[in-house]
Amino acid sequence: MIKILANDGLHPDGIMLMEEAGYEIDTEKIAQEDLPDVLPAYDVVIVRSATKIRKELIDQCPNLKLIVRGGVGLDNIDVEYARSKGITVINTPKASSQSVAELVFSHLFSLARFLHLSHQQMPEKGKSEFKQLKKDYSKGMQLRNKTLGIIGFGRIGREVGRIGLALGMKIMPVDVAIHEADIAINVFNSENVKLSVHLDTYEWEEVLENSDFLTLHVPFNGGTPLIGAEEIERMKDSAIIVNTARGGAVDEDALLDALNNGKLRGAALDVFENEPNPRPELLNHPKISVSPHIGASTLEAQANIGLEVADKVLAFFGASEAH
Repeated sequence: MIKILANDGLHPDGIMLMEEAGYEIDTEKIAQEDLPDVLPAYDVVIVRSATKIRKELIDQCPNLKLIVRGGVGLDNIDVEYARSKGITVINTPKASSQSVAELVFSHLFSLARFLHLSHQQMPEKGKSEFKQLKKDYSKGMQLRNKTLGIIGFGRIGREVGRIGLALGMKIMPVDVAIHEADIAINVFNSENVKLSVHLDTYEWEEVLENSDFLTLHVPFNGGTPLIGAEEIERMKDSAIIVNTARGGAVDEDALLDALNNGKLRGAALDVFENEPNPRPELLNHPKISVSPHIGASTLEAQANIGLEVADKVLAFFGASEAH
């Protein structure tokens, strides 16, 4: 019998599909330090971002055939080493794209209208200082007609672009691997409208220089940040940066400097370099809208991730007829 450890949890729908196929699935959380004693008994491990599958652990698991990341990023897995040992590594890029894209715009609306600040201050000062708060937060801006730079135009980037276009924004996507992509926009009571986006239209520097809002949707496994002091300096004064991709993709020191000296209007961060202990300067900064790495954490996305995980596991072992 195929044994599966879903160490960071999995939606019941996905568990049910695999159990119906006759697989044994354990969902009890095993501490990272205890995995070398437990994981060798399993054929498959399913993780999110919390569990790390590194070289040393892989070497202790001769029965491991499949590593599944419920989500997009693979930075918590030594992918190439696993594959060199004959272990297949897969993720679920389809399931959470919409949820991440909607979080991007939740932050954009919040920053554009100072909702992150007014939500904090209204309960405390709303009754006594209503007029002052109204004055303080009456210089918001609309997203319509603004330019949205999108770094990375995979599934999430395209969802962000679709929402931006529907809001009347100009999108400027850039991607090193994708040169053309179609975006479908649902129009009420009619067929989808499909727009073809040619990414070769824009250069990296052009996107930096013209974006009112810049959002990142690319993998990042450490090294030089994609957005550092040099890139920020090229950006518009009072631009806003959004990072829902990976901590470290934006240089946090450079970001704080740009916010403090007025170069940037604001930033939105769902991910941080030092998770789960982000820097207090980021969490408490009045120009930053923050969330605790919840891009894919909606009820719909979790259900979709569970189903996509199950489909891929079943297909791997030759049981793709489950649906």
